[in-house]
Amino acid sequence: MGTGGTPWRGTVLGLVLLTGALATGCGESGPPGGTASARAASGGAPTSPSATPPEDLCARIVAHWSREVMQGDTYGDYQSMGLSNGQYEILMDVVDRARAEQKRSGERAAQELIDRSARERCTERYRDGDPTGGPWS
Repeated sequence: MGTGGTPWRGTVLGLVLLTGALATGCGESGPPGGTASARAASGGAPTSPSATPPEDLCARIVAHWSREVMQGDTYGDYQSMGLSNGQYEILMDVVDRARAEQKRSGERAAQELIDRSARERCTERYRDGDPTGGPWS
């Protein structure tokens, strides 16, 4: 240490850094319930009881962007929307159907159709698990 320095300053700094490293680098990551016994029961994979099923996530994001497209009257880039190519195809179909429904039966009917169609199409898409063909499918 230099002259006039406090001898305990380096010790305190070292303890703070060590504590921070231990707090962030050790322990289980993930939500409560992701314990070793839970992983053992699931075949060794970490469990995540709060994870959103892919069909639910798909339905929510497709419905959201369908409403945005209906309001803006234009499609955006599927990647900037956070959609895969397959989800984007669902979006385009849902919007086309919602526009036709809006002309026939009004705004409320179109909104209901968006929710229903997004749910149906996304459930169908993920019924056998994640689609094959890479992350863009």
